[in-house]
Amino acid sequence: MMRFFRWRSLTAFALAIMVCMVSSALSAADKGSASAPIPYPPNWWVGMHDARLQLMVQGAGIGTSETTLDRNPRARITRIVRGDSPNYLFIDLQVAADAKPGDLIFRCARKDGIASLRYPLLARAADSAQRRGFDIRDVILNLMPDRFANGDPGNDRVAGYAEGADRNNPGGRHGGDLRGMRDRLDYIAAMGYTMVWPTPLIENAQTEYSYHGYAATDLYRIDPRYGSNAEYRDFVAKARSKGIGVIQDVVPNHIGDGHPWVKDPPTADWITLGGRFEPTRHGRTAVADPYAAQVDRDDFTQGWFVATMPDLNQQQPLLATYLIQNTIWWIEYADLSGLRVDTFGYSDNAFLAEWTRRIREEYPNFTMVGEEWSANASVVARWQNGWVDGKPGMPNMMDFPLSETLRTALGEPGNDDAGGLRRLYEAMINDRLYHAPAALVAFEGNHDMPRLYSVLGENFDSYRIALVYLATVPRIPQLYYGTEVLMTSPTTRDDAATRRDFPGGWAGDRVNAFTGAGLSPRQAEAQAWLRTLLNWRKTASAVHGGRFLHYLPRDGVYVYFRDDGKQRLMIVLGRNDKTVELPLVRFAEGLKGATGARNALTRTPVALGKTMTVPAHAALVLDLCTSSRPC
Repeated sequence: MMRFFRWRSLTAFALAIMVCMVSSALSAADKGSASAPIPYPPNWWVGMHDARLQLMVQGAGIGTSETTLDRNPRARITRIVRGDSPNYLFIDLQVAADAKPGDLIFRCARKDGIASLRYPLLARAADSAQRRGFDIRDVILNLMPDRFANGDPGNDRVAGYAEGADRNNPGGRHGGDLRGMRDRLDYIAAMGYTMVWPTPLIENAQTEYSYHGYAATDLYRIDPRYGSNAEYRDFVAKARSKGIGVIQDVVPNHIGDGHPWVKDPPTADWITLGGRFEPTRHGRTAVADPYAAQVDRDDFTQGWFVATMPDLNQQQPLLATYLIQNTIWWIEYADLSGLRVDTFGYSDNAFLAEWTRRIREEYPNFTMVGEEWSANASVVARWQNGWVDGKPGMPNMMDFPLSETLRTALGEPGNDDAGGLRRLYEAMINDRLYHAPAALVAFEGNHDMPRLYSVLGENFDSYRIALVYLATVPRIPQLYYGTEVLMTSPTTRDDAATRRDFPGGWAGDRVNAFTGAGLSPRQAEAQAWLRTLLNWRKTASAVHGGRFLHYLPRDGVYVYFRDDGKQRLMIVLGRNDKTVELPLVRFAEGLKGATGARNALTRTPVALGKTMTVPAHAALVLDLCTSSRPC
């Protein structure tokens, strides 16, 4: 089973970028030819910042071989490490600083013969190291590939994989794939998104419930039910050509129990707790709590997420290097614009510091965002601000505290100034805790949370307020697929319902959100309105970097300003059931020098006198006019 699995993976790599030419020679005892060893990473590049490379070579009995590198000016072996399993060998290399692209030839002598491994060192793309990540200028779309669009029905079922597509099974695979996403890039771009974050696309050869992607069985292979490695790279390139970067979802914390490491770990300590399932109690504050017992810290970082997701032991140095190189390989190979790091805080803290350092060392302008699902801002801030021996932390984090406040505040009834909008006002005090609050990713929902529209009681006015807020506060906004057409779910967690298929992604769908066919008038209105908001945001320099000034909500109205010296915005959010007159004298600091205003989305003029008329359930973005920037 494992041997078949690995040969299958090798075929995928051959189709992608790696041609691993393997030859064998008979031993003196004429015992037959040696089987082909498989290297991980499957290739590397010359000119990397860190000239060190560690290969994990896998093959039957490879750990017992005597391995040499043919004389070559490109690299030299500095160390060979044998694991506890005879089927793995670790080769440390030093790549020459002036190495040219080409192949390294390894010879692995075993009792059954000599296996020759040709290992490619490739040229890096121009300016790869200086690639831009994502920042506050961007808007991120989170989607689940299996539930977005099925572009290639031919890969719905793949030989050797237990689970095929069945749209009648809410928790099964539905057939969405890379071609489906690629074919819908024009729609994504037209909506105003500049980054797309698909949930993991790598192989999940699990017996069931494999569609979500968070139980990897091969960290170097795209699941063939989505497509191939080459198709993934083509998808990224096509997205980039349309002004969209791709953020890869990575999971350093755990794997799926269908991974070959579970039955044959390279070392005895490869998986935490000796490979025994012990569930984590999710004590996410324990690693930062100065009073926490060590047993609780260990439970958080070593306990398994679920029984089918074995926890990786990143304190194992060979594994730590494997995970770091795997991430760098995908960035370089696929030309990624960012990473979203799943279950970030569950991994070993020292490993996270080194993983982050190594990636930032190779790509100084690259962006990574960590998931720490806590409503406690001090927990999230701890990761961004640095946590191990003063080392820099994760530069970007998902802003769960603000996002959960947003959903709670606007889901409450009425315009009570002690709750509702006041919660949003008071949540911003947490920015004092963060090293860089504008680097946080704030979101209205994701694949693990009930749909925003449902949480807000299907109140369209509250929906508009939420998205205007998300688009204009000093954060990187992220939206979940289907939000634009008011997709719904139960208000308690129900993964299958939250992850329903995007309408129009399958041939024969009665409703097609890509074309607008079959949408209700309210859905069409929401889609058009959000498209206008997000495309406006692309050019709103005050949102991208302007000063944030806000006023305590009164009488059901919350007002704040964004000002970067070139553009000044006034955002007015109101939850009143009727029109109110808002006295403007209180906002003199924000309005100083303003001679008038226009609605930034409709371009209609708005009068600014002693008062301003605020309509019921307002979600106004006003572009202020001044003598230097007239209306």
